[in-house]
Amino acid sequence: MLFDGASLVLYMCGVTVYIANIVKGLRLASAGRYGADLASSPEDKDQILGREDSLKVLAASNTILALVLVGILVLQAGQWYAERKDAQEFESLAAGKKDKHEAGPEPGATASTSGAAKPGRQGSQRKKSH
Repeated sequence: MLFDGASLVLYMCGVTVYIANIVKGLRLASAGRYGADLASSPEDKDQILGREDSLKVLAASNTILALVLVGILVLQAGQWYAERKDAQEFESLAAGKKDKHEAGPEPGATASTSGAAKPGRQGSQRKKSH
């Protein structure tokens, strides 16, 4: 669940970067309109980026998007690895239990050593786990 949630967050960050920066930057680059051409009022002329700065933002956005997508791949690979290890441990525990049941009780084992508690001592004795 953690891997899926983190992957979803990274994916949404990637979509946001793509829509907000890359699409807008590509439209500006293809139209060839930068800086003062886009200003609707004289006060906006200083706030709108020129050609060089717009291309720098586009390049940085592409780098960020690439890192986000690599992060998603790493998280998915981590999830696959964790699930595989969990399945291997489950199989080894199941095989261990099966071997233990087939072998039967240990010779000379008493009730106190096999994990059963004596009357009056229920909370003080721990079960052994192999």
